[in-house]
Amino acid sequence: MATAHDLGQPLMTPLTPLAVADPGGLIQSVDWVAVAPPLIAALAALAVLVTDLFLPPARKRLLGLLSAAGLLAALATLIPLAVGDTRSTFCFKSGGCSYTADHFALAFQLLALGGALLTVLLSLHTVEDEKLPGGEYWFLLLSSACGAALLPAARDLATLVIALEVATLPAFALVALRRDGRGAESALKFFLSSVTATAVMLLGVSFVYAAAGTIQLQGIADGLAHAPAQLKPLAEAGAVLTLVGFAFKTAAVPFHFWVPDTYVGAPLPVAGYLSVVGKAAGLSGLALVTTVAFRPYGHTWGLVLAVLAALTMTVGNAAALRQRTDTPHGAVRLLAWSSVGQAGYLLVPLAAAGYAGSAEPLGATVAYALIYGLVNLGAFGAVALVGGSGRLDGFRGLAGRNRWAAFALAFFLLCLAGLPPGVVGLFGKVVVFRAAVDAGLGWLAVVMAVNVVVALAYYLKWTALLFAPAETEPGSGSEPASGSAPAPEAAGPRRVPASLTAALGLAACGAVVLSVAPQLVLQVVSGSLF
Repeated sequence: MATAHDLGQPLMTPLTPLAVADPGGLIQSVDWVAVAPPLIAALAALAVLVTDLFLPPARKRLLGLLSAAGLLAALATLIPLAVGDTRSTFCFKSGGCSYTADHFALAFQLLALGGALLTVLLSLHTVEDEKLPGGEYWFLLLSSACGAALLPAARDLATLVIALEVATLPAFALVALRRDGRGAESALKFFLSSVTATAVMLLGVSFVYAAAGTIQLQGIADGLAHAPAQLKPLAEAGAVLTLVGFAFKTAAVPFHFWVPDTYVGAPLPVAGYLSVVGKAAGLSGLALVTTVAFRPYGHTWGLVLAVLAALTMTVGNAAALRQRTDTPHGAVRLLAWSSVGQAGYLLVPLAAAGYAGSAEPLGATVAYALIYGLVNLGAFGAVALVGGSGRLDGFRGLAGRNRWAAFALAFFLLCLAGLPPGVVGLFGKVVVFRAAVDAGLGWLAVVMAVNVVVALAYYLKWTALLFAPAETEPGSGSEPASGSAPAPEAAGPRRVPASLTAALGLAACGAVVLSVAPQLVLQVVSGSLF
């Protein structure tokens, strides 16, 4: 039998080197300052989880204070990023980065971390009163806030999807922590609908990757602009399917059906968190994939978002208008449907960006999101302060029982309605309206104007209840109105926890400051976000 040596061949062939030509090029330094906001939130979540193992039950309240301290530290790291130049990290030699801390990212990180901090203050007494597991609650809340802070800085589809799921998955468990039966049902509905939306979105992401050949957002835009004609239907289908997942997170119609039941079944601070931080996470992702990745298809997704905006604000306001004052949890349901209507307003500048062919109209979305987040969490704080069954009738005569709470809630409602003295809410709606008009979406501006007028009805109705005469208790010498029962919330004053007072005070002071000096937040409308 002939051997290799007999055939004149060498006994061993040289192996092809497996190492890359420049192995050092695969190693890069991480810009820890740029990634500090979500990183500190993640470290705080781990610290809370570990600390919970060693704290006795009587001192579990310290976990909430530790969570607040972690979020304050994360917010503090935004300051050096805001005053410096745009910073990017996790970059590739071929160009593009996976994480960018620009003005767009910082604005949404401020909303996510600030909203989470207010939620912590709202939750301190809720965790104790409802006997929720403190360690799990704070860990899940901080983990979700970490994902919400990471998402607006993501610049590739993989990071976007991971951040979105990190923000969403802990929210399922937060909703289910309430042990009264409603929490589990609401969490299941939330989970099933969210998983379906995520599956559709991942299918769209795979289509987009197949058509563009990259997951980098800027690279996708370049790839779609030069994609072969036979791949264009695949790319367009992928873009539409990708938008579904983010539309679900923003509670846009017809992906809104989970909102009312989930908000009612969740602990009240969690409902407020979902209405602000959860919506901000979905909105930032939607803005990135449309204005950056799918820029070549601007007129297509611009029209889709315009129709979604019109449907969302109309359905949300119509459903909120139908809420009865004697329905249990009516206040939370009204705020839930109101948040759906507000999501429609937030989508208007995104649609305008598609028609304008630039990201300039996004400033209106960012400004309105910051305003909405502050006053909406304040409204949830006022509902938590009143307590009781959550019926709108329970707020009747609140001014006589707690004057400052009534004034604060009235101010928040007027801000949401866009009426003085809630001047900041009025300016927010004006910049959104202007974005639609400047982009040539006159019909959408008309739909928005009609919906703003419709929303006045239920906002003013609730505000009027705060200053209406309180219902008379049975046996007091006069009968209550026919068909109405005395509100149990009006039975007497209740002790207000200091943390709840602090949350309500911070939200109210912030709304007042922005109403006096709206340029503090509206300046993002004229600046460059990317």
